Amino acid sequence: MSQPLSSRAREWAAEDPDPQTREELERLLAQVEAGDKAATADLADRFAGRLEFGTAGLRGELGAGPNRMNRVVVIRAAAGLASYLREHGADEGDSVVVGYDARRNSEVFARDTAEVMTGAGLSAHVLPRPLPTPVLAFAIRELGCVAGVMVTASHNPPQDNGYKVYLGDGSQIVPPADAEISAAIDAVGALDEVPRGNDWERLGDEVVDSYVDRVSALVSPDGPRDLVSVYTPLHGVGGETVVDVLARAGYPAPHVAAEQAEPDAAFPTVSFPNPEEPGAMDLCMVMAAEVGADLVLANDPDADRCAVAVPGAGSGAGAGSWRMLRGDEVGVLLADFLLRRGVSGIYATTIVSSSLLGKMAAAHGQAYRETLTGFKWLGRIDGLAYGYEEALGYCVAPELVRDKDGVSALLRVVELAAELKAEGRSLRDRLDDLARRYGLHATDQLSVRVADLALIGKAMSRLRAEPPTALGGLAVLRVDDLTEGAADLPPTDGLRYLLADDARVVVRPSGTEPKIKCYLEVVVPVGGDEDGAVDAARIAAAGRLDAIRTDLARAAGL
Repeated sequence: MSQPLSSRAREWAAEDPDPQTREELERLLAQVEAGDKAATADLADRFAGRLEFGTAGLRGELGAGPNRMNRVVVIRAAAGLASYLREHGADEGDSVVVGYDARRNSEVFARDTAEVMTGAGLSAHVLPRPLPTPVLAFAIRELGCVAGVMVTASHNPPQDNGYKVYLGDGSQIVPPADAEISAAIDAVGALDEVPRGNDWERLGDEVVDSYVDRVSALVSPDGPRDLVSVYTPLHGVGGETVVDVLARAGYPAPHVAAEQAEPDAAFPTVSFPNPEEPGAMDLCMVMAAEVGADLVLANDPDADRCAVAVPGAGSGAGAGSWRMLRGDEVGVLLADFLLRRGVSGIYATTIVSSSLLGKMAAAHGQAYRETLTGFKWLGRIDGLAYGYEEALGYCVAPELVRDKDGVSALLRVVELAAELKAEGRSLRDRLDDLARRYGLHATDQLSVRVADLALIGKAMSRLRAEPPTALGGLAVLRVDDLTEGAADLPPTDGLRYLLADDARVVVRPSGTEPKIKCYLEVVVPVGGDEDGAVDAARIAAAGRLDAIRTDLARAAGL
């Protein structure tokens, strides 16, 4: 180990205010000095660079060192953000609201942030307890704040935490704000020179009650309320808020999976705390079969996403008798619901989501827009009526939350399902209706998690150097290299393939996880209204998606 690295590590430990991470680093240094090669590699990785601050804020593994999430990194991030806010017009006493989830150190990071904001001459309000991210996004505009910070790693693994930044319009940061905040973080001096204050405010329940009241009032007061549901907050912070919203809206209390009901930073029942991951909702699905539920619902740990499962074609009391709806399916169900209700404005989704939303908006005479992935782009659309992204994110009430909101989306799904049940129909029946009208739009993913991030760059380079001419037997009609931008889109690292028969593929590195993600869509006409026509189209679509996935994996070397 080089002396400069050893010196840097000791300097870091000397200014670390957290005894746990300080001891962790000192123990690692001792192992390195004893010749432990694994410890040497670990230390080198921790000091390979600073955890990058970007449009997703900060997100990474908890631990000591600049390439981990810890109090030193958070205090510097808060100081850089405060400096940015003051340089961009925030006056003495202007306020910042801080929220946090139930992950390890989340409340500590929130308190550090509040102290730094106060030390910079700003007022700081901290939400009363671990709460959903959409409550924080709502509170920014409700309280008239110049910014908001949410300490959360959303659906990342248990060992991670993160730091999500919003500006005063209630939207997540986008370029160039991310780069300017990052530069301000780099300019922060010694940690003991960062001013800290203790006169920040711990908020009461007023802002939470306001959010719950406003969300619960979204639904029709005289609509059907008969629905049996099963719900899981997936060891996260959504449970109390969701149950309260459903009660105030007049719906029966959901059956809650007891094993996942309380916040738990260890996420003991799931491999990854993400409802998209196989098996994450199995406990709920088993319970649903036992209680005769109409619907299974889940939030991710910070409750900004919503997952939905419906009774499948099979029978029995197990998880296999239920089917998870894809994010695109829930997305178009909610869009159809709002369009039929006459909600006017821009309907928007991202370039990796289904193209069906554009056709639906046009059919109802509403404007449509596509953005890059992430609600940092969708939430900023002026005149937005509804936005969604395929990764289970939905904005059904942009006047309340200019971000994805798994609580209000869940309520709207319940409202729709109850209305359909009163008609003797289901969410699956409504999806069939949409397929008959617009054609079956089927989507899927090829998502590969890597241990070596260089593999993602190699796959992208390979696809650029040798672009496929056909995928799944469908000719590639056009390739858009999104690093150059496209239409109204800013540049991003991605490739879009437009195929014959309205099929398309988008390939991009994940912005929050060590994954390369490939988003696939095929469109299959439904041959008439007879029984079985939609099912036949689904079978055909599944075959096409499988063929595209196989060819794409080969072309990318995955």
